[in-house]
Amino acid sequence: MDKKEYKKITTKVLYDMKCRGEKISMLTAYDYTMARILDAAKIDVLLVGDSASNVMAGHETTLPITLDQMIYHAQSVVRGVDRALVVVDMPFGTYQGNSKRALDSAIRIMKESGGHAVKLEGGREVKESVERILSAGIPVMGHLGLIPQSIYKFGTYTVRAKEEAEAKKLVEDAHLLEELGVFALVLEKIPAELGKKVAESLKIPVIGIGAGPDVDGQVLVTHDMLGMTKDFNPRFLRRYLDLFTDMKDAFERYRQDVKSGDFPNESESY
Repeated sequence: MDKKEYKKITTKVLYDMKCRGEKISMLTAYDYTMARILDAAKIDVLLVGDSASNVMAGHETTLPITLDQMIYHAQSVVRGVDRALVVVDMPFGTYQGNSKRALDSAIRIMKESGGHAVKLEGGREVKESVERILSAGIPVMGHLGLIPQSIYKFGTYTVRAKEEAEAKKLVEDAHLLEELGVFALVLEKIPAELGKKVAESLKIPVIGIGAGPDVDGQVLVTHDMLGMTKDFNPRFLRRYLDLFTDMKDAFERYRQDVKSGDFPNESESY
């Protein structure tokens, strides 16, 4: 396959990448500085995830983060991006069970943040919200499998859709979302064989996080793959660095240099 350079990633480009057999790279971003680095690395999609609730704010779940906070993070990311497609998670409580609120929330995200698309969790149960958001011309990314906003319903973060009935519903929901018009789908923490089946049966790109290698792309939480977090070790996570240790060492050296009077030295003073 010929390597193709994309000046700007759009929903159409992602569809073309799937058609070409080119894998899609996706990582989370919550601030301007990290977004600039990710964009310079040519990551295709930046997800302003509601995982900011965990990573940036220290909450146990994704539920507490608000729409205003998500918009703030998305604004910061958009300012750091030239090439990547920026997708913004709709937080818990902004779209479930009320399609008018869903549309209002999505419009606020698009108008106030400058993001390029929204993402929401669920299948048939959010059908009306997806339809209403799409009717306003706002691109929607779906999310099935482990849906963290429903953690209290499931009671666990274990692998989803291992049982036949849940797997069947996931496949049906995936096809429904495609028919409604979502431009892509995230599958989280499901058996690899099921991930492959869904990806092969849909025309839209399917991006996995713990969904095996045979989907159309992969997403991870940036702080996890950089090793900035220590206490989260799912099987699907590959750590590319150990920044927790490297950064802690740098901070300790700085502290020692300040305490000893070594910093600042003569060349670092005016």
